[in-house]
Amino acid sequence: MQIFSPRRNRPRRGAARPGPRVTRLRCRIDGRVQGVGFRAATAGEARALGLGGWVRNLDDGAVELWAEGPAEALERLLGWARRGPAGSRVTAVDAEWGPLAGDEPARGFTIRRDLGR
Repeated sequence: MQIFSPRRNRPRRGAARPGPRVTRLRCRIDGRVQGVGFRAATAGEARALGLGGWVRNLDDGAVELWAEGPAEALERLLGWARRGPAGSRVTAVDAEWGPLAGDEPARGFTIRRDLGR
């Protein structure tokens, strides 16, 4: 019989604790997502979650979202994007996870005015 001691698995006092896993999320969001405030609402949600990145319209009527930060916050943003703000109607979300684009996560979240393809 093995005896478990919760003290044994605790980090030493002053020991560095692992931080949250930081990663990147890129999404394509389809549906009625342009002309309904989707980008502004997405930027507000991402900023509230402390994420960096951008959101932009695509020339085919979809929206592209690119964000970096803690995986838990990105999961929350993805869940929000699947619902969208009032007035939108999301029909599909294609999400792609990957490593950070650089050594550090992006800072700030912007609305890009260029149209992606």
